[in-house]
Amino acid sequence: MTSFKIAIIGAGSVGFTKKLFTDILCVPEFAEIEVALTDISEQNLAMIKTILDRIVEANGLPTKVTATTDRRKAIEGARYIISCVRVGGLEAYAEDIRIPLKYGVDQCVGDTICAGGILYGQRNIPVILDFCKDIREVAEPGAKFLNYANPMAMNTWAAIEYGKVDTVGLCHGVQHGAEQIAEVLGVKDGELDYICSGINHQTWFVDLRVNGRRIGKDELIAGFEAHPVFSQQEKLRIDVLKRFGVYSTESNGHLSEYLPWYRKRPEETARWIDMSDWIHGETGGYLRHSTETRNWFETEFPRFLDSAGKPIDPARRSNEHASHILEALETGRVYRGHFNVKNTGVITNLPADAIIESPGFVDRFGINMVSGITLPEACAATCLSSINVQRMSVHAAISGDIDLLKLAVLHDPLVGAICTPEEVWQMVDEMVVAEARWLPQYAHAVDDAKARLAKGTVKTRDWAGAARRAVRSIDELRAEKLAG
Repeated sequence: MTSFKIAIIGAGSVGFTKKLFTDILCVPEFAEIEVALTDISEQNLAMIKTILDRIVEANGLPTKVTATTDRRKAIEGARYIISCVRVGGLEAYAEDIRIPLKYGVDQCVGDTICAGGILYGQRNIPVILDFCKDIREVAEPGAKFLNYANPMAMNTWAAIEYGKVDTVGLCHGVQHGAEQIAEVLGVKDGELDYICSGINHQTWFVDLRVNGRRIGKDELIAGFEAHPVFSQQEKLRIDVLKRFGVYSTESNGHLSEYLPWYRKRPEETARWIDMSDWIHGETGGYLRHSTETRNWFETEFPRFLDSAGKPIDPARRSNEHASHILEALETGRVYRGHFNVKNTGVITNLPADAIIESPGFVDRFGINMVSGITLPEACAATCLSSINVQRMSVHAAISGDIDLLKLAVLHDPLVGAICTPEEVWQMVDEMVVAEARWLPQYAHAVDDAKARLAKGTVKTRDWAGAARRAVRSIDELRAEKLAG
């Protein structure tokens, strides 16, 4: 047995926190740990603590669970700090989607780059730096910060470069992409080996093997085109596979907003997206999904509590990285995964300061990245476009330089394919004014932005987007679920 403390910031994300906690307790040596939950919502904290207490009780474990809105208290003495926060919540996120749409920028998710992702980063980075300050001052010396929050690369970049904390960014896009590939090839997950490398949400399966046999581009294309579901849902990803020669980890909707070619003309967008689920490219799809399900955990609380009363089954441990990383660091059992870290030569044809996502191994000595990977030139070029935007965005968030922020948005691939400089300047002014309460570093710039907006030199329009659904109520969702 080993005893240490884990702090989870943003623990009010009930479903995800329950998953992380259950995964961690699948490690026998972790039975005596302490898990400190913190969130700005007392109601959500109370619910998740009740659920986790039930898990501990049902499994007869000595695990200690605490909950507090005092973040610094939660972090105090922690060896590991996990963040899954969404600064500004859905109110700010709605502006990330609504305002750019007035200027023709049609986003499906808007949480990584593009106009929405950049502003999301501006909100998150000051808070991430507050987390890092607490970690440096009150956490266990040498504590590790595990960031699950988007925009992944920007948050991780800020935590490492400016927060001066040992940080790794974690995402599940690689695992989901690998599951798709295994399905189209008709093989079990254990039979598929791969090297996936790039940057978060633009990571590429550069080497695929089934039982040691290399899988080429043509075989992979044939598998996807023959698949009755993926052939319709992943049309854009398949097109990129045909042109680039490698498959991207990211969903059809996500990938469409990182590239300048598929979402810039409304009449073309419908060709590349699928409306069977939000993740395949629907305009504002993730905002709609998040809005519909924002209180779902409240209505489903009895079900969450019931499932928490069942014995933990280690065989059902998820493929989220966190528990596996902690297990490797604490026990020495080696874990291989894909991690977001500073490049420093891991990928030869991406900048050293960039946050890359690439394979690594974890043991008692830490996270050890596989170095010397060279991306195909088209993949590197696409990643570089985003990295340059990310770098400017991080520097703008740190300095509060609104002109640099506008330049970052101007250089975003999709925004640049649609907007003129005058439109970008006005769009950013409008977003900064609308989101001012979450952007303390731009407080000095808000009045001037308001004055420029009052002159209103650029005309905008109310536009629903190329493909959008109406938001449904909890009752409507429940009826659909029962009907299904």
